[in-house]
Amino acid sequence: MRASVAMVGPCAADMTVYFYAILFARYPEVRGLFPDDLDVQRDRLLRGLLQIVDLVDDPENLIRFCGRLGRDHRKFGALDGHYPAVGECLLASLARYAGPAWSPELAAAWTHGYGVVAQVMMHAAGEDARTAPAVWEAEIIHHVHRGHGIAEITVRPDAPYPYTAGQYASVETPWHPKAWRYYSPAHAPRPDNTVTFHVRAVAQGRVSQGLVYSAKPGDVVRLGPTQGDMTLDPRTNRDLVCVAGGTGMAPIKALVEDAARTGTERYVDVFVGARTAEELYGLDDMLRMSQRHHWLSVRAAVSHERIAGLEGTLPRVLNEFGPWYRHEAFLSGPVDMVTQASATLARQGIPQERIHFDPFDVPVLEAALLPRQLREPPED
Repeated sequence: MRASVAMVGPCAADMTVYFYAILFARYPEVRGLFPDDLDVQRDRLLRGLLQIVDLVDDPENLIRFCGRLGRDHRKFGALDGHYPAVGECLLASLARYAGPAWSPELAAAWTHGYGVVAQVMMHAAGEDARTAPAVWEAEIIHHVHRGHGIAEITVRPDAPYPYTAGQYASVETPWHPKAWRYYSPAHAPRPDNTVTFHVRAVAQGRVSQGLVYSAKPGDVVRLGPTQGDMTLDPRTNRDLVCVAGGTGMAPIKALVEDAARTGTERYVDVFVGARTAEELYGLDDMLRMSQRHHWLSVRAAVSHERIAGLEGTLPRVLNEFGPWYRHEAFLSGPVDMVTQASATLARQGIPQERIHFDPFDVPVLEAALLPRQLREPPED
């Protein structure tokens, strides 16, 4: 299976276009499950295939990944009857782009592999349907602009919305149906069931642009189930080092709130990074929290502005403090920042299993385990 994916790699984009073309031609009834713009969806299919292939010799994580995928697909309206159609078109696409290398042995391996994946996904979706809705309708009750294209948006779901501090949620807006994007609650769970997201409007991001500039109190969005493993382990009181950049502050703030709420016995060091001091988003909130909790230390770093005591990249600043080898690490922010900080902390002795960050770009398709090339820290 890995060899066949490597073979179609150079034409992967064309293969995913072909897959959706024949899927909709053969089974037009499934077209309504997908957004009008399929660009993101095609990328998700490819990432999903790469993830499954990456885990074919790791049954525990493969089942974990596919179970999450099955539960999450409930929000799309996926039914058991859709899985055979997808499998048929997937194998047809692989066969077309693998060319002469496609063999009966490869076809048998993919048929068996897809069958296992589909069974795990369907079972997980069925179990989840017994206890939870597929989606939550959530009314926007508070919308505040925080500058630099960031809005703080508070919603009230129509039913209890379970999550653990540090997890992320998928959000669908009425302006772009079926286009789901991922945001982390910026706090630990609240008694009143409200949820606050910090959303940055990104270039060409129609969902984020709508949430920041068009949404208003009274509008209703939909939430999918929460996911993610960037959560505190209640079985340990290991000290924490947290790194946040931009709206990546949201899950870090939620983790600190959770530690405070549970009466933590550990020390927590939070590093906030940005290009300039003006862009140090969320720093004031964290400093106020540090004044209330003796175990919380907060430091900032700016990389593109000369300010005494703040100048430097986050990896450089991390190197100046510590040591961190006994700590648990939580990282959230831009990909480059997370990658560099992860490598820095690994070099200081924190094992990879104690360095936590959400997967890049499309969380639901990479939540179980990052592809091998991303699990290895980059070279200096």
